[in-house]
Amino acid sequence: MHVPEGWKYQPIKYLCESIIDCVNKTAPVVEYKTPYKMIRTTNVRYGKVDTHNVRYVEEKTYLNWIRRGAPRKGDVIFTREAPVGESGILDSEDSVFLGQRTMMYRADPHVSNNLFLLYSLQTRFCQKQIENFSNGGTVAHMRVPDCGEIILRVPPLPEQHKIAQILSTWDKAIEKLECLITAKKKRKKALMQQLLTGKRRFIGFDEEWKYLKANELFKTSSQKKNGGNDELLAVTQDQGVLPRHLLDRRVAMPDGSTEGYKLVEPGNFIISLRSFQGGLEYSNYKGLVSPAYTVLKPIKNISDDFYRHYFKSYEFIGHLAVAVIGIRDGKQISYEDFSFLKLPYPPIEEQNKIAVVLSTADKEIGAHQKQLIVLNEENRGLLQQLLTGKRRVKLARIN
Repeated sequence: MHVPEGWKYQPIKYLCESIIDCVNKTAPVVEYKTPYKMIRTTNVRYGKVDTHNVRYVEEKTYLNWIRRGAPRKGDVIFTREAPVGESGILDSEDSVFLGQRTMMYRADPHVSNNLFLLYSLQTRFCQKQIENFSNGGTVAHMRVPDCGEIILRVPPLPEQHKIAQILSTWDKAIEKLECLITAKKKRKKALMQQLLTGKRRFIGFDEEWKYLKANELFKTSSQKKNGGNDELLAVTQDQGVLPRHLLDRRVAMPDGSTEGYKLVEPGNFIISLRSFQGGLEYSNYKGLVSPAYTVLKPIKNISDDFYRHYFKSYEFIGHLAVAVIGIRDGKQISYEDFSFLKLPYPPIEEQNKIAVVLSTADKEIGAHQKQLIVLNEENRGLLQQLLTGKRRVKLARIN
């Protein structure tokens, strides 16, 4: 295996000041907050260590569990199981200790950079080794001694610092965009709560809203396949209704003929077979769905997008959960369940105005999410290039 000039292969144990693993098997946790926090494998994800969603112990337990040493800010926390191979930087000075199946690497500042260790562990080169070290049948795990034997490609320390700085800058940009997306989603939820309930009105709209039974706004449609080449649609709660070939996961295909399948037209709503999150999905597509689905067609002049947003609102889902016993167990909503619910029916101009505002918010969030996907892909590529030496960094000259 080739490395650039000046680089070398080294086991991670030679780059660490210390490697510490969990002392005991079980900790007597308490149900109230204390200053002493246990880091579990679930707290270590995507290069970060979550010190908020943790379990707490008393001081006596904490002191017992840190006999080999307490994690410090900057340490790399690593999971040996459930799942194996996750790693993250501890970025706080909280009184934390290692829970079961976790361990930590503390970089030796004379030979290594802690962020460089973290990013190295995330490379395909190291993840493949972790996979090879893992054993245990149904639950993969690594032995503590093996955790020190993971081989890293190691450049001189100044180059490690520069690589870590570049990748950390990318991470911060990604984190900033993630925070922006979270804030935009929160703002949209607030807008939905205000606009879809009439608590907030636009200037020029003061007419009192009507509330109609669902069966006054929608009727069921049972039109069957008409002999055309309409494709099968998938009804999902995260991506709505879309052709099955666009679905980013595998779905069961029907056996035999689809002659009995229902025809869906653009503008129809479909009651999902799994209804615990609202259960009504909007279709922009023409296609076929299983006869087990209930297809709804508007019978009044409505803004499709107004009701598309309304059927995903807390207002609607809350009413539905109260009206339909067992909905949280995944009960399918029947048309009878749905038909007697009272739905808002604002003037069509106001429906359109509300729909534009909420759809604009969706487009902004969607644009940011696409940007995030691109950033993450570019970051992964950059990480692989920098940590193999295929792409070299420029170091400042010292006069």
